[in-house]
Amino acid sequence: MVLLKPRPFAIRFLISASLRSRCRSLSSSSSVFCNVSRSPLLSKNRASLCTGGVGSSGFLVRNAAVSTRAFMSTPTAAEAVHESSGSKAYGSEQIQVLEGLDPVRKRPGMYIGSTGLRGLHHLVYEILDNGVDEAQAGFASRIDVVLLADNSVSITDNGRGIPTDFHPATKKSALETVLTVLHAGGKFGGASSGYSVSGGLHGVGLSVVNALSEALEVTVWRDGMEYKQTYSRGKPVTSLSCHELPAERGARQGTCIRFWPDKEVFTTSIEFDYKTIASRVRELAFLNPELTIALRKEDIDPEKAEHNEYCYAGGLIEYVKWLNTDKNPLHETVGFRKQIDGITIDIALEWCSDGYSDTLLGYANSIRTVDGGTHIEGVKAAITKTLNNLAKTSKVIKEKDISLSGEHVREGLTCVVSVKVPNPEFEGQTKTRLGNPEVRKVVDQSVQEYLSEYLELHPDVLDSILSKSLNALKAALAAKRARELVRQKSVLKSSSLPGKLADCSATDPAEAEIFIVEGDSAGGSAKQGRDRRFQAILPLRGKILNIERKDEAAMYKNQEIQNLILGLGLGVKGEDFKKEALRYHKIIILTDADVDGAHIRTLLLTFFYRYQKALFDEGCIYVGVPPLYKVERGKQAHYCYDKEELERIQSTFPSNASYNIQRFKGLGEMMPLQLWETTMDPERRVLKRMVVEDAAEANMVFSSLMGASVDVRKQLIQDSARKIKLDDLDI
Repeated sequence: MVLLKPRPFAIRFLISASLRSRCRSLSSSSSVFCNVSRSPLLSKNRASLCTGGVGSSGFLVRNAAVSTRAFMSTPTAAEAVHESSGSKAYGSEQIQVLEGLDPVRKRPGMYIGSTGLRGLHHLVYEILDNGVDEAQAGFASRIDVVLLADNSVSITDNGRGIPTDFHPATKKSALETVLTVLHAGGKFGGASSGYSVSGGLHGVGLSVVNALSEALEVTVWRDGMEYKQTYSRGKPVTSLSCHELPAERGARQGTCIRFWPDKEVFTTSIEFDYKTIASRVRELAFLNPELTIALRKEDIDPEKAEHNEYCYAGGLIEYVKWLNTDKNPLHETVGFRKQIDGITIDIALEWCSDGYSDTLLGYANSIRTVDGGTHIEGVKAAITKTLNNLAKTSKVIKEKDISLSGEHVREGLTCVVSVKVPNPEFEGQTKTRLGNPEVRKVVDQSVQEYLSEYLELHPDVLDSILSKSLNALKAALAAKRARELVRQKSVLKSSSLPGKLADCSATDPAEAEIFIVEGDSAGGSAKQGRDRRFQAILPLRGKILNIERKDEAAMYKNQEIQNLILGLGLGVKGEDFKKEALRYHKIIILTDADVDGAHIRTLLLTFFYRYQKALFDEGCIYVGVPPLYKVERGKQAHYCYDKEELERIQSTFPSNASYNIQRFKGLGEMMPLQLWETTMDPERRVLKRMVVEDAAEANMVFSSLMGASVDVRKQLIQDSARKIKLDDLDI
């Protein structure tokens, strides 16, 4: 399948089965694409599994067949026993003290999330956020980000510049202090702080980047002087040099950081993705309307160079309009900015008639709070309370016992809330959730006041929103009746599970996995080829409903959707996600390697994302990658998962060799044993874990690809046409 998407995929789901890496274990994170896993279990054969081992895929390896005596007799086991007895010696000499930046290099994941692509890009964001903090403080108006051809990154701002004078506590320059000492910075708040509001709190961002860089160059312009210093893996290589700037450049101020990530630390290839960083840059530009951010990618090939500038004077209002580009709004985008008790609230929102889910994005000091927090809770509570009060005041809801739930009033809502908090409480260095309890009260109060006033002055808008909310309530009630009807029918059949589901014998969801396959033919091969102990199969009939264009009532009436909900144990849409209620903790989408297969995969991902987004957050959704080619030469058979691998196999054959190439297009073409060996065997298969890195971008992806706007998709195809390699088309 060809990827037709000009923007970076926030959820990386339209990835061809031919695109994969030879990873041996499932990485804990992903940055640009989804995670790829090969051999996710401990070594085993199909007949017997090792006792009690835990595979990287997340389920236990069971059914022991190895005796203790046999295990003890091996040399490796003897060494292990000897080591175990030796490890009982535990005294002061076993206590290690990590000094300087050694903790960062020892445990980098603690500071940047992972040592994969996600962590690699996090280095850029740490430096970028420092420039944004200068802008929020009112001292910077421009940031230049350059991705250089040698895989280094340069980030320059025109702020005040990092101080370079002597620091009395560390006995070295302030610049070297912030680059080499953890928890040293000007963002700890209080009267002595250099920032009233900032995203940096712990004073570790710049020093972490320095520790994880093979080389780092810093240039500071302050007080008519230019200062320079070079570092390597957290240690200064040169002393701080300075010289006076020419008169025409004497007023220049700011900081430039250029770094080369350390190949010893990062497990993936050092390559920054322009579109991934552009997504973050665009986000920051929306949040800081006074700031211009330029992003440039240099390349040896001038045609591959890219450049763009981001500046949005309209701020969050423009952000919401951009998010709703291909939707039909019920009213104009509205928003406000307000400051209460030192906390600044900036919010914009809009309801759309053709939206059946909500998009709420939260930011604290320009840092995206992926897991929400008190500011999001305040917005949700305020919107629900306000619309219920106005509905009862306007007699739209007459019965006292009826009230609209949060999910009903937020259907079709797109909302972005950004708060600036002097002393924010984040969870961890990666800052995924805001914890300040006082923020909820301030946000709740201010949103209620603004929304009540606006809707009272615009009764037509209120009627439209309440009408949509009531329709959502009716759809939910109809959906509930449909679910109950399905349950009643299922009880009469003495089973609540779909008839086509071939279940596994495992009773622990953590051990079980389910393959969702298209069609009875592929389902038959999968059922015969699977390991019945922990692998379940659910065949689907054709293409499921596109729920991006349908309401809940229509969704619950669809038989294939019902099979998915009941078979997987997904529960009711909108209820709090409970992983323990899932029947399988690994849900694997397995479709044919053709256009129809890609479409079915996209429909399934749309359903999972809109119905229960937490499945992605918990890492439960995977895409199975079947081989594209089978190369037979004599009695030997080779399976190739992409064209490059096919060419690599062909290059090993003599020029006069005779061999046969089979191109797989459907899973039904494979014999059960072939399907097991290539696609289902945990020791040899290739899996891609689906992750959501940017909810805003993910929302745009699903709206553009699966929404009602044809023009958006047409433009998407036209923009992406030049990126298609004709040789890769399956014609």
